[in-house]
Amino acid sequence: MEIINPPSNDEYLWKKAKKRVSFKKNATAYVLVNLFLTGIWFFSDDEDKIFWPIWPMLGWGLGLAFHYFDAYVNDERNSVEKEFRKLKEEQR
Repeated sequence: MEIINPPSNDEYLWKKAKKRVSFKKNATAYVLVNLFLTGIWFFSDDEDKIFWPIWPMLGWGLGLAFHYFDAYVNDERNSVEKEFRKLKEEQR
C-alpha cells in the first residue's frame, strides 16, 4: 500500500494564498459588475421596474459562496489526514 505524503507546509500555504487572492478578485468583480447592472436597471425607463439584476446576483453569488468556502473554510490537508486515520482505524 502506497502512503501519499501531504505537501510541504510552504507548498500548502502557497496554494491556499492563491485561492484566497483569486476569491478576492472574484468578489471585487462581483460587486462592480452587479453595481453596474443595478445602475442600468435603476436608470432604465421600464414601467414595471422588475428588479432583474437579482438573477445574475443569485447565480454568481452561489458560485462565489462555494469559492469562499474553498478558500477560507475547507482545509483540504486536514480532511485528507482525518480520512486516512479513519481508514486505518477501520482496518484494525
